Amino acid sequence: MSTEPTAPSQYENLSIKMVLSDMDGTLLRSDGSLPDGMFDLLRRLNHSGITFVPASGRQYATLANLFDGSTAGMPIVAENGAYIVRDGMELASFTLSREFVVATVELLRRIASKGCEIGVVLAGKNAAYVERDDEAFMEQVRTYYHANEVLSDQLAYNDEILKIAIFDFDDAESGTLPYLEHLRSDHTVVVSGTHWIDIMDPRVNKGLAVRTLQEKLSIPKDQTMAFGDYPNDIEMLEAVGYPFAMANGHEDVLSVSDFIAPSNEDGGVITVLSNILAQN
Repeated sequence: MSTEPTAPSQYENLSIKMVLSDMDGTLLRSDGSLPDGMFDLLRRLNHSGITFVPASGRQYATLANLFDGSTAGMPIVAENGAYIVRDGMELASFTLSREFVVATVELLRRIASKGCEIGVVLAGKNAAYVERDDEAFMEQVRTYYHANEVLSDQLAYNDEILKIAIFDFDDAESGTLPYLEHLRSDHTVVVSGTHWIDIMDPRVNKGLAVRTLQEKLSIPKDQTMAFGDYPNDIEMLEAVGYPFAMANGHEDVLSVSDFIAPSNEDGGVITVLSNILAQN
């Protein structure tokens, strides 16, 4: 499968009104930072009437901090589509029942007791709640969940839970995922990174978030573009007229995308959008 970036001539003269971008492995560099020139690009997109939307498995608070000072009018899709916020106002959310959260946490405790090295995050609207507090796990938690709280009993949370995230210290797809396959019958279960698995309401994926924004902002599919690199981005890419996989993307993402952007380390999202702005 070719991972050669698409020539700019193949996406000339596009009429784009909204761009969604995944964060890790897509927009962000491997150290988690925004690429150089991102804030200037946001100003140029805004001037051209194009809405930029971060769409990530990360927490809303984390994404808002990342784009601090540039979030006015910017919709933010957090928790893989379970929470959509614009200018501090909730546009949509999809939460998990208390009964399901309790049953799943108890299941994950049993999985951990069998020797799986995992940490569990309950991603709420106000904070992320964890029980395990060793530094190796908390380093991962702090990266993606700036608002976090350690509880002696994780189930003592007082919040609406948007997502259950599992960090597998080995490989999530081959390690923890097989224990969770049965949950897919009535919930969304996605591998969102080498070490992460997300469990959400069965309606939730980034594609639902795209369609929600298209409806609320009156932007059609054929004026929407998206960038992604991992399987949790597939529904988002399928919901837009111009789907871009990153050159460093998972083979499943490459297979559903019409275009390929340079890798995240090569500033692929900025490169493609800069080319589009230069042509219009």
